[in-house]
Amino acid sequence: MSEQNSTAEMVIDDVSKSYGFGPRQRFIIKDCSFNLEQGKITVLIGPSGCGKSTLVNLLAGYEPPDSGTISMGDQPIKGPGGDRLVVFQETALFPWMTIYSNVAFGPRAKNIASKADIRSMVGAMLEKVGLQDFWHKYPSHLSGGMQRRGELARMLVNNPKVMILDEPFRGLDAMTRELMQEYFCSLLEERHGTVLFITSEIEEAIFMADRILIMSNQPGHIVRSMDILLPRPRKKEMLLSEECQKYKSDALETLYDEALKAFSSGSRTMQDFLEAYQRQQEGESKAQESSEQSASDAKADSEKVDS
Repeated sequence: MSEQNSTAEMVIDDVSKSYGFGPRQRFIIKDCSFNLEQGKITVLIGPSGCGKSTLVNLLAGYEPPDSGTISMGDQPIKGPGGDRLVVFQETALFPWMTIYSNVAFGPRAKNIASKADIRSMVGAMLEKVGLQDFWHKYPSHLSGGMQRRGELARMLVNNPKVMILDEPFRGLDAMTRELMQEYFCSLLEERHGTVLFITSEIEEAIFMADRILIMSNQPGHIVRSMDILLPRPRKKEMLLSEECQKYKSDALETLYDEALKAFSSGSRTMQDFLEAYQRQQEGESKAQESSEQSASDAKADSEKVDS
């Protein structure tokens, strides 16, 4: 059962979700409990296929859980709502609309302000995400990173209580991904909103998070919670610190334990993870040996000079 907390924006309590019937029933999420703390960036990480995207659908209200409860402010979630918005893995911008119209869609649909106020609101948001010179462009005319910024602007302009980002940088090249991580992180820090950020990348999780939730293999549930106490604003150089390396090692150890449990079932994903983990451990061991050898050689050279 989820621990009740007065600072929780959303409470997920013993949630389960399955598909199929009878002997073909398969649980994707089972007895999953956690809180999303108000004003914090919570990062959910787990192996591919563990049920992260299914959990996103449940929190967004796109699907109901089989059992358990999901609530905000003591009110159960019974369907989609403007208090929870999602940025998906693939772009969800309307391709027939300009970036301006995409960002303005929510305020226009809700009719929450005059045309002039919406124009001012959307213009300010486009400027904040660096798209003020591209307001008249269609999504197909923009790079992947610019599309991601457009989706973030569309989310922020609607001012949701909870923002859910489902692996938003998946598919971007490595350089663009790193730039977008820093860019998104700075915007989210400035807004102080409640965020659930989904990823499969450990370093991305550490860089973004106030707290990391590690998910098990299917059926998915939370096996570990880690508070990330790095100062904000976050900088990429922090990932080289001993503190970050300790977070990374601890997270990898938990994921490795989950991989061992699933290995006997023949999961290809888990086998790939185990092999990658073993390669990393071998690489770190070799790096340590090389460092020790270099130190030994330096000491020997120093002794020769002294003699």
